[in-house]
Amino acid sequence: MKASQDLIGNATMTADVESAWIDVIRKMDETYADLVSQQVELERKNAELEEAQAFIASVMASMTDVLIACDREGRIEQVNRAAERALGRTEKTLTGRNLRDFIEDSSRPAFDELRAAALRRECLSDSELSFQGDAGPFPVSVNSAIRYDPRGHAIGMVLVGRPIGELRRAYRDLAAAHEGLMQTQQQLVQSEKMASLGRLVAGVAHELNNPISFVYGNAHALRRYGERLTTYLDAMHAGRPAAEVGGLRAELRIDRVRADLGDTLNGILEGAERVRDIVTELRRFSSEQKQALELFDMTALLRSAVTWVAKAQMPGLDVTFDLPERLEARGHPGHLHQVAMNLVQNAVDAVADSPRKRLDVAGAVQGQWTVVTLRDTGPGIAPEILSRVFDPFFTTKPVGKGTGLGLSISYQIVKDHGGVLEAANHPDGGAVFTLRLPAALG
Repeated sequence: MKASQDLIGNATMTADVESAWIDVIRKMDETYADLVSQQVELERKNAELEEAQAFIASVMASMTDVLIACDREGRIEQVNRAAERALGRTEKTLTGRNLRDFIEDSSRPAFDELRAAALRRECLSDSELSFQGDAGPFPVSVNSAIRYDPRGHAIGMVLVGRPIGELRRAYRDLAAAHEGLMQTQQQLVQSEKMASLGRLVAGVAHELNNPISFVYGNAHALRRYGERLTTYLDAMHAGRPAAEVGGLRAELRIDRVRADLGDTLNGILEGAERVRDIVTELRRFSSEQKQALELFDMTALLRSAVTWVAKAQMPGLDVTFDLPERLEARGHPGHLHQVAMNLVQNAVDAVADSPRKRLDVAGAVQGQWTVVTLRDTGPGIAPEILSRVFDPFFTTKPVGKGTGLGLSISYQIVKDHGGVLEAANHPDGGAVFTLRLPAALG
């Protein structure tokens, strides 16, 4: 009996030992698996760290700007290749040396200020330093930044410098580009002036055509009348018989000539006066006004602009005026006449492809403002470009059809007069341009 119990006890102990070993082996396997996983993760992170370090190193190596990292005392901790070239030394020979030792005497106060600013946790920009390079002084424009440790303590500064020579070249290139842009802009402004002049000349030529044609026709009639009267008078002075002179009088229609002579001369005078009036308008509304602001009639100005632009380019345009007999405004008539012509031209272009070609011009005094509106029956202005119509060089017209400066120049002229020029779409279709000028009160 006792022997059986011993055997059972030994078997139980053996099972417990085996179970313990199995647990130990399982734990060892789990530990090994964890170690392998941690090793893989560590290798992955090391690879990422190496990639990051290689990336940072390649960035620093490719920088053309000088980069120098210093501690709080100004001792060099790391530099890039551009700094090595500037100082004429390798990073190994520079590390641990005070950067102040490699700076020209004249620039040391500026470097001391950079260090002091870093200690105050301040960043400085555009400080000029001159390094002592192998080839002589190496001037740079420096920006400084503060270096912090993981706990947020300031442990030094980083200097990034652009060689002054490169900056000067960049400034020269920028100045040349700016000069070229200014010249192009002046050419475009001149082109817009010539376009406005072309519209003006075309309108004036069209307006002058009728009175000049009237004068021309009456002058020819007067010449024929003069020839008839000369022939008749020569016959009388020659002492020809009365019957012959009477026949000649009837043949030459001398009585009719006498009756028409006054009207013919009046027609010539009327045409000449109309030409004179047109020239007066041209001088008044289209000259460069340099003197002080003057009082003028906006109604006459608007009618003149419509006549000289719309009637010359689009005789079939239906124009309606809702204007008082005289709408006074104060300003430079020549400049505002250019604004009116630009707005009328814009309306003419807008209705070119519309089945209904109409322009409504209205004006009135509203409180402290003289308000003028010009509405066309064109397609209107697309909402996405409505805010850009007054931008310089912005145009929806094909190349060669517009400079994109007409509305921009008009906007600036109105602004210089203390007014406002606005663009909108009419609820019933078409575009509406509203011009507001300070009213000429008192």
